[in-house]
Amino acid sequence: MKTIPLLVSLIATITVAQDAKKPEPGAEPKAIPAPVSVEKPKPNTEELEAKFKATLTKATFSGRWCGIKDGKLTPEKEDKYTIVGVTKLGGEMWIINARIQYGEKDFVAPIPVQVKWAGDTPVITLDNVGIPGGNTYSARVLIYNKTYAGTWSGGDHAGLLNGVITNEQE
Repeated sequence: MKTIPLLVSLIATITVAQDAKKPEPGAEPKAIPAPVSVEKPKPNTEELEAKFKATLTKATFSGRWCGIKDGKLTPEKEDKYTIVGVTKLGGEMWIINARIQYGEKDFVAPIPVQVKWAGDTPVITLDNVGIPGGNTYSARVLIYNKTYAGTWSGGDHAGLLNGVITNEQE
């Protein structure tokens, strides 16, 4: 059988490879080259804001929300938000034109928000803003790769929300 020469050859190869890695006593250790990093250029502010604006133009947020009651999450419910468009006012201030539907009412309301950036990720920030026909709300909603996730509070209730973003095709 030829198994024994093959086995001996394999053991010899492993031994030689291991010995090659051992430094000589008193020898300086060899520097390990740093891994090559292929970083794509980071988008500038104009590019980030253009992407945010495109994501929130004729957009539908479809997902789920749940309340927080006595420190516990309530069962999830389906949710849908329609955003007609978004306009930058200046600095961190933006207006989100949101379609609001409840009861027999259906209208578009301008909602003033701040957009803060976590690196390349926009976070919609709402602080005690009165929504027409509703309560005063605060929220933090993160937008990333056609998804959203966040937390909100209004009056005596609060909750979490998350879902996907789709855009109406023209």
